[in-house]
Amino acid sequence: MWVVITYDISDDRRRTHICKILKSYGLHAQYSVFECDLSVQAYLKLRDRLNQQIKSNEGDSVRFYFMCESCAKKVERIGGPPPINNVAEFI
Repeated sequence: MWVVITYDISDDRRRTHICKILKSYGLHAQYSVFECDLSVQAYLKLRDRLNQQIKSNEGDSVRFYFMCESCAKKVERIGGPPPINNVAEFI
């Protein structure tokens, strides 16, 4: 499944840790945005790992936007460096 993941983390150290976790699952597309091609099992594992790290009482949030494969192929990209891994082939 194609998933766009965004995050807003208040603490610098926690934000860095969240970013490192997400880098192991997908492409770092923007400052707080990742694009991932995940199996259901990988998604559940990632969601659990992130849930253990965030502190919602301090304003942390992570959002998952699920895209069908057809929709993912319609993503248009202008500018920026070209994608550097196969996860972003749909861009």
